[in-house]
Amino acid sequence: MAFEELLDQVGGFGPFQLRNVALLALPRVLLPLHFLLPIFLAAVPAHHCALPSAPANISHQDAPGNISHQDMWLEAHLPREPDGTLSSCLRFVHARPLPNTTLGEEGHSHGEPEGEPPTVPCPQGWEYDRSEFSSTIATEWDLVCEQKGLNRATSTFFFAGVLVGAVAFGYLSDRFGRRRLLLVAYVSTLVMGLVSAASVSYVMFAVTRTLTELEWLDVGHRTVAGVLSSTFWTVGVILLALVGYLIRDWRWLLLAVTLPCAPGILSLWWVPESARWLLTQGRVEEAHVYLLRCARINGQPVGDNGLSQERRGDPERAMCPAEDTKPSLMSQPHLLYQALNKVAIGERVAHKPSYLDLFRTPRLRHISLCCMVVWFGVNFSYYGLSLNVSGLGLNVYQTQLLFGAVELPSKLLVYLSVRHAGRRLTQAGSLLGTAVTVGIRLLVSSEMGSWSTALAVMGKGFSEAAFTTAYLFTSELYPTVLRQTGMGLTALVGRLGGSLAPLAALLDGVWLPLPKLTYGGIALLAACTALLLPETRQIQLPETIQDVERRSSFLPSAVSNLQEEEMPMKQVQN
Repeated sequence: MAFEELLDQVGGFGPFQLRNVALLALPRVLLPLHFLLPIFLAAVPAHHCALPSAPANISHQDAPGNISHQDMWLEAHLPREPDGTLSSCLRFVHARPLPNTTLGEEGHSHGEPEGEPPTVPCPQGWEYDRSEFSSTIATEWDLVCEQKGLNRATSTFFFAGVLVGAVAFGYLSDRFGRRRLLLVAYVSTLVMGLVSAASVSYVMFAVTRTLTELEWLDVGHRTVAGVLSSTFWTVGVILLALVGYLIRDWRWLLLAVTLPCAPGILSLWWVPESARWLLTQGRVEEAHVYLLRCARINGQPVGDNGLSQERRGDPERAMCPAEDTKPSLMSQPHLLYQALNKVAIGERVAHKPSYLDLFRTPRLRHISLCCMVVWFGVNFSYYGLSLNVSGLGLNVYQTQLLFGAVELPSKLLVYLSVRHAGRRLTQAGSLLGTAVTVGIRLLVSSEMGSWSTALAVMGKGFSEAAFTTAYLFTSELYPTVLRQTGMGLTALVGRLGGSLAPLAALLDGVWLPLPKLTYGGIALLAACTALLLPETRQIQLPETIQDVERRSSFLPSAVSNLQEEEMPMKQVQN
């Protein structure tokens, strides 16, 4: 008997599983708070070179029209960019004389040639607009102008930690258990978050921020329970807008999104260990206790022998009498215990899949390569659009709230589309929608601000739809024996895309529209690649490698060569 059949006996999805989903909702809500935190943490407010104080003897006659004294002072010291705005990174060596005023004549050297006065980078630092943010890491350590790459790199460092943590956490959770590593994730996030908030230098912040997520991601996303589970992510996205609006200092904001890990640590008291993992470790007695507890909470009848067996492992749970005499594994738990022993032996001797297994056969190789491109494009476009909330005619808090709110109808759209149009067309269509909206934004003039905002929100909605579909679609493409391995590989490549997305924004120094072209182009490439994948709607999920290859038009003779590679059905349960 397979482990999945045992789960059906105790209640495959009931109050026990719903309770676990509720307990694990907290880490899923916290994930976007950390992933998208750079929107507020590394925000760059309006700034210009620090200037000497305006002299008190500037008279009203010096200010033509409605120009204020401050505007005159800035005009005299700061050059203008090609778009007409005052420079944020340069100032004149000497104040420029303004027409019809005496301002600037004192510092002007008559020996200098006529024309545009010489400029220099800001020698005395910068002055920042504090109306929207009281403090960010950009204002704390002057990560602007020549140093703006370091500001963008903070997001890349964070995602690099996620990338490394995905591999490390996957290995460690298989070795030490999911529950124990979830505790490590909570504690490490709490400690590193507190240290990051106390950072006294950029280097200290970058290092601790990288380590914050080192063992975190797979806690909430190792498996995905469909569209419903991803709703917790959306709740976190919307919550981030509220928290960011209420807390304008980056240190206190970082503390606010980190401290909820403390109640998360307490909630682990009620989170059970994975029964499948216990069986792989030969801990049959503990797995037996958890399954009986699951059956009792789900309302399944448990026999007297089962209670006596459970009493040895959990005395507090030995109070429920038997409710049914129907001969089954639950009414005769000594049979359940024997079945668990057999499953444990099978789990320990079964072939342990590796990433190489995903490339050994033609069809699996084709699926894996296509999924890697799709996941890279999904993550690259999603985080590229999510982290770029400027230039939309709204403040950053309104934009973030809109970006979070649009994810809810996106999930509803995915739910309807995958049931009627299919997984492949939904995946390709959502990625194509992302690319098209980004492309149209490039054609919209700056005067049409409302249209640009609407297109940006639509693009974010399409990118979220692509993200939600990717989890569902990919899990159905791989056979049961390699499903978690395939999901792990594609998610790994996706995190690489997420880590590169913030750096792509620096391409605006080469050509202003280039970042948007990059995000849209990668999304379009991923959309075309998604069309190369097979449809999985209303098709039985493959259980073995042979099942996948049977559906392939590649090398029919390869199927006969797969007999030795066929493995028993295994589906990892978290």
